[in-house]
Amino acid sequence: MRKYSKPLVAIVSVAALSLSLSACDSAKENAAEDQADAVRDAADAKADALEATADAKDPVVDGVDSKAENAQEAKADAIRDAGEKKADAMEDQADKMDKAPG
Repeated sequence: MRKYSKPLVAIVSVAALSLSLSACDSAKENAAEDQADAVRDAADAKADALEATADAKDPVVDGVDSKAENAQEAKADAIRDAGEKKADAMEDQADKMDKAPG
């Protein structure tokens, strides 16, 4: 008989539970959550692109980031945060779809 570690069993149990709960969502709720994921992914992609070019704003390798690089990275963080907040709000609305009477 094989022995399985408790953390592995716990992870598998949580995964099975989340799959069973996701089956309770309506198609409309799932579509809304997919849109929220798309918003989050788009914000992440835009932020990643900004971060990828931020290093070019500081050509000197001295361990100190330039103001331009820091500003671009801050902009990327703001875009990512805004996308996350918008997606979270969309998911909250989607969760309410199945709870609303009707």
